[in-house]
Amino acid sequence: MKEPMSFDPKAYGPVFEELLEEEQLNPLGPGSPSAKVKSALIALTVERAFVPHKIVDANMAKACLSATWLYHDYLDESHRISQSIDTPTGSYWHGIMHRREPDFSNSKGWFRKVGEHPVFKLLRTAAAELASASNVHESAAFLANQPNWEPFRFVDLCEACIKGTSPSEMLCRQIQKREWQLLFDYSYHQTIGH
Repeated sequence: MKEPMSFDPKAYGPVFEELLEEEQLNPLGPGSPSAKVKSALIALTVERAFVPHKIVDANMAKACLSATWLYHDYLDESHRISQSIDTPTGSYWHGIMHRREPDFSNSKGWFRKVGEHPVFKLLRTAAAELASASNVHESAAFLANQPNWEPFRFVDLCEACIKGTSPSEMLCRQIQKREWQLLFDYSYHQTIGH
């Protein structure tokens, strides 16, 4: 899998562009749903979202919808979609949602179902770059040199940040943002087959 140079909402068609154009740095926790986009999210359908592309993987299309609800802090709506996707990518979106809920043990349960996801290698590199560019607290030092992406350790670090035992919240939010971007890009390209 090739890493996109940067996340550009225009690359995902007009429907997603409109919903993703406002850059977000979501909280590690549940956040506050964005009321100004709710009507657009309700109108978001698999049939409409990918025009003019043909959908070659319906589960990945649903994953993109789950991701978009999550992007705007609608965790329940994201959850309803992701729990119906019985694939590693569906489990990944489900695990992120529970991590943000926060329900850390449930999140880890879903990450167990993910296995070794194609975005992990890119995410490990992105996390190392972000960690190396900041003054990393010892609780997050593993991010700079982990040989593989360790989703369970990241869940633990997010939990520590939320509980106030690690000061690495901003770093975790930046990594979470990159994780969302990489997984959305992967889901989108799997949906349309290129």
